Amino acid sequence: MSEAIAAYRHVAASDEFILKEKMRSKARHDEAQAIGNAERRGRATGMEEMIILAFQGNATPEVIETMRKGAGITNARLAELMKLAK
Repeated sequence: MSEAIAAYRHVAASDEFILKEKMRSKARHDEAQAIGNAERRGRATGMEEMIILAFQGNATPEVIETMRKGAGITNARLAELMKLAK
């Protein structure tokens, strides 16, 4: 058993093993970031669609402004959405 542990420690300490583990860790991190970004884009897209529907439904400016702030949409993007709603 001690030979197996010693062999593992030897392999785990090798430069190749360390490099591969760093690459795996970076790949997991990149994947998590990509998923998070996709989720945020999806929520933003959904909120933009709701704002367009609010424009089409003649929502009050206060309601639209609240939605804009909640979604983190800029005034410039809001103007673009207003044009899309027409």
